[in-house]
Amino acid sequence: MDKKDRMAPFRDNHTYKKLNGEERKFISRLSDDFLLTFQDIKILIDLARDLAIWDEGTLSDYWIVPEEPGLKGKQLKQHMMNRIKGAWEDLKKNPNDYSRFTGKTDSTGKTDFVTLESEGTILGACPVASEKTRCCNLKTLDVVLNCGFDCTYCSIQSFFDKDRVYFHSNLDEKLRSLDLDPSKKYHIGTGQSSDSLMWGNREGLLDKLNRFAGENSNVILELKTKSRNISWLLENDVSPNIFATWSLNTPVIAEKEEHFTASLNQRLESARKVADRGIPVGFHFHPIVHYRGWAEDYTAITASIQEMFSPDEVALISLGTLTYIKPVIRKIRDREMKSKILEMPLVDAGGKLSYPLEIKRELFSTLYDSFSSDWKSRVFFYLCMEDQSLWEPLFGRSYKDNEEFERDMIESYFKKVRR
Repeated sequence: MDKKDRMAPFRDNHTYKKLNGEERKFISRLSDDFLLTFQDIKILIDLARDLAIWDEGTLSDYWIVPEEPGLKGKQLKQHMMNRIKGAWEDLKKNPNDYSRFTGKTDSTGKTDFVTLESEGTILGACPVASEKTRCCNLKTLDVVLNCGFDCTYCSIQSFFDKDRVYFHSNLDEKLRSLDLDPSKKYHIGTGQSSDSLMWGNREGLLDKLNRFAGENSNVILELKTKSRNISWLLENDVSPNIFATWSLNTPVIAEKEEHFTASLNQRLESARKVADRGIPVGFHFHPIVHYRGWAEDYTAITASIQEMFSPDEVALISLGTLTYIKPVIRKIRDREMKSKILEMPLVDAGGKLSYPLEIKRELFSTLYDSFSSDWKSRVFFYLCMEDQSLWEPLFGRSYKDNEEFERDMIESYFKKVRR
């Protein structure tokens, strides 16, 4: 079979067409020189695409034929395939090196705003909820659909049109029609289908949510953000059952992987101003990324939190890592950007893909142990969507099921409200 015949099945392959011309020519030449199989070619295309996104060179940088006279034909081909797969695995296995990585997004940061009048409820379950991992049963309000930030790891990008953000024209009506049991306590968040604060009070969004919270005192309403757009919270009477929480990451990850978001210092300073208004705040270390220097960078954040805030002001601190479903991985590989976010070992995690447990144990224990015993006793710490086996060794507590976790969390939050 000649080179053209071997490459024919890949001419319209989406990933193959994402490679630059030199990479395509190199793979075509290898397919002829080494009589590559269909599966060999597919593997090389995927590896080349990963190397390009990670900014880790090209296939030719790794495909160096050894001068060993005993290796010929199929043996040489297999040796080379094993070698390049091993190099790819080593990149994933070792902590990422961001020291010379600039990061690049293919997003302009511009958005088109669309109002829609839709039927059906906007209240649902957390989109990544699972019975296979310990989950807090968070309820979500999809008051805005899509996000203007561009975090490379985010699953929102796989659910909506890239540059269109949707607001409900009938949001008041939708909020009034929610079927909530007045005898039950709820923890509801608005940060799962978009950022909770980046849009401010556009379309009267925060006015309507504040009114909803005020009319439902059995609800804890969490506004989760990576923004510094806090003017509405500072200028209005905020219902006491509203929390504002910030997703935090190190300056390295915020700059290289969380495009268009507020910097770490801006997020912490915004949280400080909100707490000064008497509004409970919280912090999500999610995702914690395993890279060179991660421990020093993350514990610097925990030190800043303990210096800037009192435990009584902070309702929650969550810990979590990168977790993917396959459509999100495909979406990331499909984009014209530079990101190291998939340069990691991926193992099964309750039907999703995430770090191995041994890496998670190191990440979580390092951060949690950096908090004082006073903080640990007065703030609700939890793991977000993680294997239940991680809880007891870390916190000295665990839950028999998600419902018990949910009850304990909500009770802790309402105590902060009563303060």
